[in-house]
Amino acid sequence: MISAVRQTVYQAFGLRISSEIPLPELPLSAGGEDRAGADVVIATRVTDRLGDELEAVGSNFARIGNRFLFLIPETAFYCIEDGQRITVSPLAGADPEKVRVYLLGTCMGALLMLRGVLPLHGSAVEIDGKAYAFVGDSGAGKSTLAAAFVGEGYRLVSDDVIAASWADGGGLPIVSPAYPQQKLWRESIEQLGLSKENGSYRTIYRETAKFAVPATEGFCDGPVPLAGVFELARPQGEATIVRPLPNLERLRVMLLHTYRNRLIHRLGLEKWHFKAAAGIAEQAKIYQLSRPQAGFTAHRLVSEIIQTIREGEKDR
Repeated sequence: MISAVRQTVYQAFGLRISSEIPLPELPLSAGGEDRAGADVVIATRVTDRLGDELEAVGSNFARIGNRFLFLIPETAFYCIEDGQRITVSPLAGADPEKVRVYLLGTCMGALLMLRGVLPLHGSAVEIDGKAYAFVGDSGAGKSTLAAAFVGEGYRLVSDDVIAASWADGGGLPIVSPAYPQQKLWRESIEQLGLSKENGSYRTIYRETAKFAVPATEGFCDGPVPLAGVFELARPQGEATIVRPLPNLERLRVMLLHTYRNRLIHRLGLEKWHFKAAAGIAEQAKIYQLSRPQAGFTAHRLVSEIIQTIREGEKDR
């Protein structure tokens, strides 16, 4: 069971988040412990009411008025209210780490959408003052590729959830940094030379073999414009192929690789989602990247992507 503690104010996804649940992955807010200025408040409550409401509608996910409720079995009930308050009701015997994983994952993805921020499923790094995102199916190598960029001296903007929004003046969409942590498989950690001399990184939670790797020193600390997106396709052949995508394919990439896109219908945000995805498809350069089937190719892909970006800048 997660025990409630005093509210701590964190910074992530461009939001000041005041939470009763300790979130050690997140950096503390530069604005201090002033809860009054928080954009989002997270509280814990043991209650059967959320379960009763979901049972009444016959679903584990439901939008009821100004609230979005969902259940992760054997973990917790979550309730997002007005895109500003999250109530977490852990189930008896729930793994606290797993409760936190879904709070920072599915719950945060839904909250961002309710606030008009498009969450993309992928990793992003800062290159020449601009954000470039790597999206793709699970296991495509998004986090590994971003970690290879960090190893080359570039800064991490986000891993797993990329928060894209629009500035009041228009132009390129803006990506707000998530938090300084990456989720990497053991093989990637070893290939990238990130293994610890003493001990190992902690697993994300007990059901997975992914590890939480801190990226504090190579983390971007402010919002950056989203200039490009690379879709990582299924590995094939022996060559690395990077190709710019035509308009309809660009839109497909944005719609398909929205984080937790199965929630969009339940949130009633279909029209908003199409408009937001089309906005990025129109403004950012979008490519598809196919890598070789054999070998560890992350370092080679860094060079290919940098070359593609440099050539794209020359063509402007």
